[in-house]
Amino acid sequence: MKRYVMVLGILLAGLLAAGTAGAQSMPLRTPDATILKPGTLRTQVGFDFLQNIDYPLSGLSGDLTSMGVLNMRLGLARRVEVQLQGTVQNFLQVNNKVPAPVTPDLTGTNSTHDVGDFSLWTKILIRKEERRTPAVAFRFGFLMPNTNQARGIGNNATNVYASVILQKHFGKLKAWTNTGLGILQSPNAKFSQNDELLYGGALAYPVMRRLSLVGEVEGRYSSRTLVPALYGTESRAEGRMGLVVSAWGFQWDVAAIAGVYPNDPSTGVTVGISRDLHIFSPHKH
Repeated sequence: MKRYVMVLGILLAGLLAAGTAGAQSMPLRTPDATILKPGTLRTQVGFDFLQNIDYPLSGLSGDLTSMGVLNMRLGLARRVEVQLQGTVQNFLQVNNKVPAPVTPDLTGTNSTHDVGDFSLWTKILIRKEERRTPAVAFRFGFLMPNTNQARGIGNNATNVYASVILQKHFGKLKAWTNTGLGILQSPNAKFSQNDELLYGGALAYPVMRRLSLVGEVEGRYSSRTLVPALYGTESRAEGRMGLVVSAWGFQWDVAAIAGVYPNDPSTGVTVGISRDLHIFSPHKH
């Protein structure tokens, strides 16, 4: 546990040393088409609490607390950005257990914890927004198998994703969508995968100079019947509604969460903080 506290401390120290942030993506999960300026590293650290979430692969249900929800974005060029996402540690308070393909090895009497899966992404801006047409970006990435399926929270699987982002401003209102394909490894079946639709729609509206209202519905959809061979690849989605506030040189975010599908959390909340750091200057010819 000391090691995770140290990691969080280093990240927060980086936030304190950084410069003021511009617009951010958290607390939303739908990626936008905006590319950070070259040399800018945006570090975002958050905390999530989700109630009544189900994990069919392990048969566990309960309340999930995610400590150190990370989102790090780096502008590499005028049209290229890379991103690292993940969670330092997930804690599940187990409220119910049913027979399942994976027999969980709990770390406590009625609880378990594990590192979250991390993902790497690249986003490329195809065209900028114009007066009548939206900005278009392409984003692709993969999820790494960092979790231990025996802990009952993750799948220990590798997934690949690709999507197209459209973004348009309507006066002060910023709207964007994400549509694509996710190829998810089926953790309970050999040589099997589940190809799913990725989708998301989000809005951001500046209510005041330092205050914005944000909201979204984002997730993945599987058209296949959920059988044991597909456990861990079931449809998942969340609706989020919250606020982003600029204060004291930081950007702070908070949002309420509601699940969409039966295995999603019934309710939840997320809070976070972000700041930008200029780490290099692009080479000029």
